Amino acid sequence: MRTGILIDELGVGFDDMRAQAREAAKLGYSTVWLAQRGGWDALTALPALGVPGVELGTCVVPTYPRHPITMAAQALTVQAATGAPVHLGVGLSHKYVVEQEFGYSYDRPLRHLREYLEALNPLLRGEKADVHGESLTAAGGLKTPGASRPAVLVGSVSPGSTRLAGELADGVITTWAGPRAIGEFVAPTLAGGRVVAGRLICVTSEVDERRSWVEETYGAAARVPAYRSILDRDGHARVSDSVIAGDEETVRRQVKSLEDAGATELLVIPFGSTAEQARTRELLAA
Repeated sequence: MRTGILIDELGVGFDDMRAQAREAAKLGYSTVWLAQRGGWDALTALPALGVPGVELGTCVVPTYPRHPITMAAQALTVQAATGAPVHLGVGLSHKYVVEQEFGYSYDRPLRHLREYLEALNPLLRGEKADVHGESLTAAGGLKTPGASRPAVLVGSVSPGSTRLAGELADGVITTWAGPRAIGEFVAPTLAGGRVVAGRLICVTSEVDERRSWVEETYGAAARVPAYRSILDRDGHARVSDSVIAGDEETVRRQVKSLEDAGATELLVIPFGSTAEQARTRELLAA
């Protein structure tokens, strides 16, 4: 199973992000990922991280505020500028973000995602898009000689978006999904597509304290319908139940269970104290 790592970008200066990326490359991670969470722009930032020889990914860029022609142009530019394989993670975000922050309608999001991918895919292949849908129009092409096609992954936890990813994308990036959810639903639905398992992970002896922090920080996600659905598949009542935390052997065992369930790639999201995060990064790079 390939292993990549999420670079912490929330409220973090750019020099610190560069340092994180360079450490990840030195440790041997195959991919560095950047999220799009109301701060730095992931696709703009990736080429500036300065990590030659490492693959680059976004997890994930919301589709609504970025037209597919614009998204394709940015992704192809990153690929050509760096020469690195690019894993373009896109996703619907959430109703409250799309409507309250961006002012777009979130009506029938799966229809929007289908039309978006139908436009994005040919553009990334160097072809023209010709989509005149109910949620968007994309009619045109891009001139990006020498750029290779980035992979397209859907940030997905809902049944509908996972099925759509199996049809129109290279795979999914999951959030909160454990072995049961991956093994019984995600991997069978994709039928050979990539399963990038994003997991909060901490090598620690203070398991209860770390789970409490996760619950305080992310617990509200359990009330988001799509996240609730994936948590239920693993039998988790709370978001904190889904994290991987414990000593080195415990972490290795739980990571292996994801691979056994059908995850093709691990996306490490370290948390905990500075020392615990360092232990986590070092353990999983190996």
